[in-house]
Amino acid sequence: CSSYYQKLHRQHGVICSMTDGYDCYQNALAERVNGILKTELLLQRPVDLAQARRMVGESVAIYNHERPHLSLQMQTPDAVHRASLAG
Repeated sequence: CSSYYQKLHRQHGVICSMTDGYDCYQNALAERVNGILKTELLLQRPVDLAQARRMVGESVAIYNHERPHLSLQMQTPDAVHRASLAG
C-alpha cells in the first residue's frame, strides 16, 4: 500500500485495515457490500457525500436484512442474530 494512500487516511482520521495480498475471501463481507453498491445502487452517481453515505447504509441494510446467505442456511444475518438472542 502506498505511503501517500496511508498518509491520506491518517489526515482524515481513517483507520485502514488491509488483507494479505488480494484475496476476496479474506474480507467477504466488504466484498459483498461493495458488490451490492456497484451492481444495484451506483446506477447513478451520488450527488454529494451525504447521498453516498446513505447509499452505503442502504447497501449494508440489504446485506443484513434482505439477502439470504448460503452459509446461514439461506437465512439473513439479521434473522440468525435475532434467533440467537431468542435462545
